[in-house]
Amino acid sequence: QVQLVESGGGLVQPGGSLRLSCAASGFTFKTYGMSWYRQILTDKRELVAAISSNGNYADYADSVKGRFTISRDNDEQKLYLDMTELRPEDTAVYYCKAYQLATNYWGRGTQVTVSS
Repeated sequence: QVQLVESGGGLVQPGGSLRLSCAASGFTFKTYGMSWYRQILTDKRELVAAISSNGNYADYADSVKGRFTISRDNDEQKLYLDMTELRPEDTAVYYCKAYQLATNYWGRGTQVTVSS
């Protein structure tokens, strides 16, 4: 059974940092590209960052470049998102996604709230 379980969300003040984690199981993690998305209420999910299966290539949305870092540990089957200099507009539910050709697996999300 495929599972992606996000953790690490919470309430943080503007300018603060958080580390999100996504634990994967039930599929061959090291062969899948991985990404983080976020969604505010009923808005469309926005791609935040993506990383290749071997971790050698990463890409970011312009809104988070220089502040967020995506990484992965294929041995531990985990995906990470290090978020710094957080802003109120980063408030959203953050989801991890595994992708390979036409196959996509989603986690259930973790809430990040940036507020003073």
